[in-house]
Order: sequence, then C-alpha cells, then structure tokens
Amino acid sequence: MISYFARRLLLLIPVFLGLSVVIFMIIHLVPGDPIDHILQIGSSPERKAALMAKYGFDQPLLVQYGIWLGKLVQGDLGDAIILKQPVSTLIAQNLPYSLALGSAALVFSTVIGVTIGALAAMAKDSFFDRALMGIILAGSTVPSFWLGLMMILIFAVELGWFPVSGAKNWQAMVLPVLTIGLGGIALVARVTRVAMLDAARQDFVLMLHAKGVSRREIYLRHILRHAMLPVVTLLGLKIGWILGGAVTIEFVFARPGLGSLLITSLNQRDYPVVQGCLLMLGIAVMLGTLLADIVQAAMDPRIRDRVS
Repeated sequence: MISYFARRLLLLIPVFLGLSVVIFMIIHLVPGDPIDHILQIGSSPERKAALMAKYGFDQPLLVQYGIWLGKLVQGDLGDAIILKQPVSTLIAQNLPYSLALGSAALVFSTVIGVTIGALAAMAKDSFFDRALMGIILAGSTVPSFWLGLMMILIFAVELGWFPVSGAKNWQAMVLPVLTIGLGGIALVARVTRVAMLDAARQDFVLMLHAKGVSRREIYLRHILRHAMLPVVTLLGLKIGWILGGAVTIEFVFARPGLGSLLITSLNQRDYPVVQGCLLMLGIAVMLGTLLADIVQAAMDPRIRDRVS
C-alpha cells in the first residue's frame, strides 16, 4: 500500500508542472495588466515602464514563468500587487471560509444524494423511482448562480429567515451550502443508484435471498456497502468541483473566501493573487483525486495489484 501511495504521489509532479504552465499562460494572455490599475489617468509612460520593470512584467513570458516557478517550489507565492500583502497570507485568511463552505456542501450533497439513490434503487422502475430521479435531474439543470439569487430573494429578503450576506454565524452559511449542495445531489444519486443496481445482480445477493435475509437488509447493509466504491471515487473528484462552485457562490452571497478573493483579483488583474488562487483550486482537485485513488485501493486490493 505504501509503494502504491508513493507511485501515485510521484505522478502528481508532472501534473502539477502542467497545471502551473496552464495557469500562468492563461493569466498572462488575458488583455490588460495590474499596472493600469495602479497608475492614475495621465501618468507618464516612463512611470509605467518603471513599474513594469519593478514587477518583472518587462521580461519575456518564459523568464517570468521560470522566476515564478522557482519561487513556487520554495513555497513563495509572491506578493499581491494591489493589496501589497504576501499572496500566501491572503490565501490563508480566505481559504478557511471556502473549506468550511465546501465541506458542508459536500457532506450535504453526499448524504442526500446517497439516500435518494438508495431509495430509487430499492424501488427500481417504479413510479417513485422515475419521479424521484426526474425531479433531482431537473433540479440539477438550474444554474447555481440563479439559484443563489432566488434563495436570497425568497428566504433572506422576503421571509427574513437568513442573512442576505456575510459569514458572521452559521445562519449565514445555510443558503450558500444549499445552493452549492443541491447542484451535486443529482450526480451522487445517479452514481449510487447505478452502482447499487449493478451490485444487486451479483451472486452473493442471490445467496442472501436464499438464506431468507430481508430485502431491506440486503439493500441497506450489503448492496449499499458494495456500491460505495464508485461513490468514493466521485467524492474525490467532487472536492475540486465543490471548491470551484464556491467561487461564484461566495461572490453572490458576498462571503469572504477564496472565490471572492479570486474574482476581485481578476478584476484588478492582480496576477500573483489570481495565480495563487487558481493553483490552490488545482491542488484541491489533485489531492481529491489522490485521496479517491487511495481509498479505492484500500477498499479493493485488486486496484493496487493491477497498478503494481
């Protein structure tokens, strides 16, 4: 198991390098630069040239990337051009809000999604099955941005049950969690349902029926457990999706977090902050995938034996 983990960890190195190249090139190919946000209207070209040289923007892109990557491997994300603070400090201040929001949304969507998927599998091809899956599939097509606005309008503005914005207490977290979590329920439910129906066709299920084990116990105690492998894989991939979804939702609900920091920095063309935020999101996806692979290997030894 240790050798399997080591191999999977080594595979992340080229992925990380590729991610850094993509992030750097995308940011620097976008029109505009942070110097324009620093300078006032009417500033001299000499002043702009001096600032470009100060922050290294007068260097070729390859040189700029090499400098950034060299600092990156040393744990230095650089300094924010507009906010004048270390990028690592800004991320450390905002990341806990995003992690709390994303974790709560992940737990919510997983619990509800697995429950719905299990109920649908137990009632296969019935009206209840079709209606349940139809409702959640229809709900998953609603854009999270629009859903967040509707929740603010109904539950915060009209009914006054929850705060409109901020992150002062747990009540301010309810609507953002629902907005992000509802979008992920459908996928978890579908994967759970398909995995359980596939497990229900295995020979051990026929043996349990022959022993007189109740249908409810077979599904909830045995089939559901065997169906967890693809669900665990999905959850690892959903970690990055949840944090990515928090980017827009934090902005909609005016919450502090990585998403709000990213959007603000994008508007200001603050390259170091944008690169740092995108890098954190990319690392979250990589670690989520790694975690899913490790859990899969622990649950099913055939996977790590096949890789070996």
